[in-house]
Amino acid sequence: QVQLAESGGGLVQAGGSLRLSCAASTSTRNFYGLGWFRQGPGKEREFVAGITWGGASSFYADSVKGRFTISRGSGKNLMYLQMNSLKPEDTGVYYCAAAAYWSHTFHSGGPGAFDLWGQGTLVTVSS
Repeated sequence: QVQLAESGGGLVQAGGSLRLSCAASTSTRNFYGLGWFRQGPGKEREFVAGITWGGASSFYADSVKGRFTISRGSGKNLMYLQMNSLKPEDTGVYYCAAAAYWSHTFHSGGPGAFDLWGQGTLVTVSS
């Protein structure tokens, strides 16, 4: 069973940057796509960014457009999330997720489209 693991979280001041990584525990089959989600304190988990397996299509939540960039990696390093101009409201646990197959909800960031989830990495943005 493939497992996903996030890394790169930490404490950063507002306006700073972080780069998150998502790695697989073993070599993986081709998924349909990958995504990042986050859950802030007292909030529900929300979609942040998604990318198709080949990297041709990427999409973002309105709240992070222009500040975050999702990209594909290689080998077991599946993807990255470059986060710039961070704001305190970006604070939360960030999860990477993989979608095994196409779903009509994948491109709208529906969590039900994703089959495999990591344990999360904490990002704290101080004001």
